[in-house]
Amino acid sequence: MENLDNLTIENHPDFKPCMKKPLVVHACPISEPFSVTTLEGPVYGKAGDYLMVGVDGEKYPCAKAIFEKSYDFVEQV
Repeated sequence: MENLDNLTIENHPDFKPCMKKPLVVHACPISEPFSVTTLEGPVYGKAGDYLMVGVDGEKYPCAKAIFEKSYDFVEQV
């Protein structure tokens, strides 16, 4: 198995810029500590974190600070 730890965009010409597709996910703030079974197993959220539901119905918590930096609510799509 090849180790790619030293691979960088500066030393490998095949790296090209790309942007993540804008996908609509759903979220709601949860007011108390919670747990949810994710694709990786059980994960815990803190009071104020958001419960997210992804494009394939997968559930996962998102810390409030990260949610507020990364997401905006949109009109129903």
